[in-house]
Amino acid sequence: MRDIIYWILCAFLTVAIAIVSLRYVTNFWLLSFVCSFQIHLGVIFVAASLVILAVKRQIYGLVLLLASLFLTAHGFVMLREFAQDDQQTGATPLFRLMTFNIAIDNWKNSTALAEMVIASDADVVNLLEAKPLTFHLQRLFKAYPYHIGCDNGKDSCDTLVLSKRPFVMRQVASIGSLRKDRLVVSSVDFGGQAINLVSAHLSKPYYDDYQMGELDDLGKALGSISGPLVLSGDFNSSAIAPSIQGLLREQKLKTLAPEPATWPIAAGAFGIAIDHIFARAPLHLISLKRLDDNLGSNHSGLIAEFALDQETAPAR
Repeated sequence: MRDIIYWILCAFLTVAIAIVSLRYVTNFWLLSFVCSFQIHLGVIFVAASLVILAVKRQIYGLVLLLASLFLTAHGFVMLREFAQDDQQTGATPLFRLMTFNIAIDNWKNSTALAEMVIASDADVVNLLEAKPLTFHLQRLFKAYPYHIGCDNGKDSCDTLVLSKRPFVMRQVASIGSLRKDRLVVSSVDFGGQAINLVSAHLSKPYYDDYQMGELDDLGKALGSISGPLVLSGDFNSSAIAPSIQGLLREQKLKTLAPEPATWPIAAGAFGIAIDHIFARAPLHLISLKRLDDNLGSNHSGLIAEFALDQETAPAR
């Protein structure tokens, strides 16, 4: 009986490890969601391997344990790939940016959400699925005189970018073919330096291959932008998903590691980061934090501070 249990457990774990390991041979869209949880799954696989070895100590169980440890360790290595080389912790912040998917059906918390945005002291706020704020726009526009989005009532209120400073440039576009107007490209002058700000909201990776098309369009948009750049928003995938990795490598984008987990809310700090804030040199993040309260959203928001390389920063 012990032999039967041993080999049944081995068979199930082998299949599970093989599915996650497919990332190393293919970039099939359906695997993107699974790959976002590679570290979490790796830990589960390690625990399962130890159970298998407790049932019966044979070489195949040890092989499964080593494979599980590799998947877990490599997940952490991949996260470090997109970490900034230097933390810039002593630098003076040039500006502060918040990004938050507030959830399109989160009407009951709309007042608290508006108050939180106003109290955040962020220079730029990137709000996704912003429709619940429809009846609070005038309050928000008083605190943030410059905005992009929500100009034609609630039906146009998806992405809303708020700024305390005027936009040097602004553009709303679509990425992919599933949803419209989920890419906002703008530029704001901070102390004599124009900073490019890009807001993106990607589809879930298991919605066919729509996210792959969105990433292609996003990469083209980012490739046409020169100078300091911030990319923020809801990617619905971790930075270790192969498709996201490709974008980050190509565009030379970095963040602070470890990124705060933003989903699922119930998992708290043990979730994964699917909402991101990235920067391209000569701009660097000097802080990256999760908002204290998700205020009814199924995502946590993020707030970050940025600084320019000293040799690039404008004279004051």
